[in-house]
Amino acid sequence: MGYSPEALIAPRFFRTTDDAVASPNERRLLRVISRNAGISRTELTGLTDLAQQTIHRLLDQLADRGIVSLGQPKPGLGKGQPSPMITLDGRYAWCCGMSVNTDVIDVCLMDFSGQVLAETNVQLRERTAAEALERVRDWVYERQAALVLSTENFFGIGLGIAGYHVSGTSFNASLPLHEWSLVELGPLLTSYFDRPVWALNGGKTGTIAEAMFGVGRYIKDFAYLSFNYGFGGGLICNGELLHGGNGNAGEFSQMYDDDEVNRRPALQIILEKLRSHGVDVPSITFLRKHFDPKWPGVTEWVDEVTPAYNRLVNAIWAVYDPKAIVFGGQIPPALAELMIERTQLFGKPRYGVWRASPKLIVSEIRPDAAAMGAAATPFKLNFF
Repeated sequence: MGYSPEALIAPRFFRTTDDAVASPNERRLLRVISRNAGISRTELTGLTDLAQQTIHRLLDQLADRGIVSLGQPKPGLGKGQPSPMITLDGRYAWCCGMSVNTDVIDVCLMDFSGQVLAETNVQLRERTAAEALERVRDWVYERQAALVLSTENFFGIGLGIAGYHVSGTSFNASLPLHEWSLVELGPLLTSYFDRPVWALNGGKTGTIAEAMFGVGRYIKDFAYLSFNYGFGGGLICNGELLHGGNGNAGEFSQMYDDDEVNRRPALQIILEKLRSHGVDVPSITFLRKHFDPKWPGVTEWVDEVTPAYNRLVNAIWAVYDPKAIVFGGQIPPALAELMIERTQLFGKPRYGVWRASPKLIVSEIRPDAAAMGAAATPFKLNFF
């Protein structure tokens, strides 16, 4: 039998009436509350198709479980009794998110309200997977003690890894992550943390972060481009992550043949280009922090990847028709702007009318979006 994180969820998180942590109607309410800070109980009625009595009953149940808090009345809502403001209660649970990149593991602790409690990174160079995981585990327990986080409220682990999904919790990553490839990562991490593990491609965890904390608060249908050592991403449809039949929706690099693959917009390739021009850029993390568009080799790289990049943007537009395409991952914002400037949409007007095209947006989430998304993944997949 395959690894099932749901089977490892602590009993205290389940509803008393069934084996779910949240019912479909509860999840609908929690999604609206998470996207609308300071929303009142009365306002929830207008943002869902649930009856007022149902909303009141569900909120009382969620409050009894400590999932939401009913706060002070919200003024200015018209006549009648003031309606209390509803917020997610961060004390209910916390998660650890890990984003395994080629050079570092970015780690994030997050509470149920979406607040980032602590962050760090663990260098992978010259470390085995076991040594790196021991470092992460030690840091998590140190921060747990310092922040006085209850072990009972430790819900689970979210993992994002730079590689495509194979089966279960197994992924096929690039050569620097060979030790992490083609092994079941869920049971491995559970052995370190004694908690359920939800594992996704790193592009997808970045997409989840964007959906929950970025443009997804306003746009329900978008594509997310994850620029990392490799290149991938994810798709959000009506607020939900699209996994695809094999768990690899958003593996955008797969559209390129053997010749084009070296002209796709992967940051590994711009590192090689910069080094060939004598620019000392030791890592993608360094590239993000210190990027200078005037570096020799930058314009040359952008020129080389533009045809393949443009075809990708137009393919996403043609096949998925999103409202927006978000430039995320570890790409420096200034580099993303250079690429957006080179974007050419291939559509033509008919009868003088253009087909609506997606907005091209640079993500405003910090460069550890994949770690944030990984930390939010257990909550997203079970409560929202």
